[in-house]
Amino acid sequence: MKHLGNKISIKEFTPTIYFLSKFVGIYVVGNFLYGLYVTAYHPKPDPMTHWVTVQTADVLTVCGWPSTAEDTDDKATTRINYGGRSILAVYEGCSGINVMIIFVAFLVAFGPLSKTLLWFIPLGLLLIHLMNLARITLLFWVSIYLRDYMYFTHKYFFTAILYVVVFILWVWWVKKFTAKKIVTG
Repeated sequence: MKHLGNKISIKEFTPTIYFLSKFVGIYVVGNFLYGLYVTAYHPKPDPMTHWVTVQTADVLTVCGWPSTAEDTDDKATTRINYGGRSILAVYEGCSGINVMIIFVAFLVAFGPLSKTLLWFIPLGLLLIHLMNLARITLLFWVSIYLRDYMYFTHKYFFTAILYVVVFILWVWWVKKFTAKKIVTG
């Protein structure tokens, strides 16, 4: 750090402040728009939550657990049914959109838009979506076989795994696709 007597130069922190401002701005705007989207369907589940739940039921069916997805009339949830009973309720927060907003906010805040970024974002969103489907599928099995661990696995374990995937994608992006730009530009 450059010290001017006892003063610290703000210029040293300008790139970090700019990054954080862009990240927070994109995140806030993204979440605001997402909130408008979700509430537009209240009290029914939004289409993304429904779609993710249907896909999870399809994955379970392919895995030998014939399941269906059914929207509730009075809550913003879609249930996964198996064997004639409701096994898991999927809420709007389980669609993965909020995690996707965080992912995109970081990438866009980190650097300028580029052709590489325009293919990396959809690739990352697809990977996050697939991991989210795996997460909900595993929660289905936890709800059947390890019901006592449902809260922990839902709230902490599988959520942490999803965020670790996002972190790995960020690191991959920074090291593989932006390292040269940072060094040379």
